[in-house]
Amino acid sequence: MNTTLLIMAAGIGSRFGTGIKQLEPVDTSNHIIMDYSIHDAIEAGFNHVVFIIRKDIEKEFKEVIGERIKAICAAMM
Repeated sequence: MNTTLLIMAAGIGSRFGTGIKQLEPVDTSNHIIMDYSIHDAIEAGFNHVVFIIRKDIEKEFKEVIGERIKAICAAMM
């Protein structure tokens, strides 16, 4: 069965300050919150991830998230 994890990551984060809050590390290993969500979803049997983002953060988001998803998937195999 195909299951999809939908991650809404388009928040502006005006109180956050500079940078894209969705891509900021949350621990000493430089994991971001989405790393945990994606890992747990794959472990639970999800096989697709869809991100809802703003057009103005698309390039940086793809650069960061693309490699992270590859690494998470490789670690799960």
